[in-house]
Amino acid sequence: MSTMNISIPESMKLWVQSQIETGLYANASDYVRDLIRRDQSRSDKFAALQAAITKGMKSGVSDQSIEAVLKQAREMAQED
Repeated sequence: MSTMNISIPESMKLWVQSQIETGLYANASDYVRDLIRRDQSRSDKFAALQAAITKGMKSGVSDQSIEAVLKQAREMAQED
């Protein structure tokens, strides 16, 4: 595992220490790794959403009514 040194303001250091004191994290490294994992997940979800939006924009205009599109979306949501 690699090592990385960072500088943070005292207020952030106190926050990290308070998170460790909750017992959810063994140390500051555990906390930072969790933050990075969450950020990676958020970034992946954002990229997937952006790809879906781009695909939708490129697909053109539908000849279906709004009601038909909404009905189809509700049906698809219920299948999941």
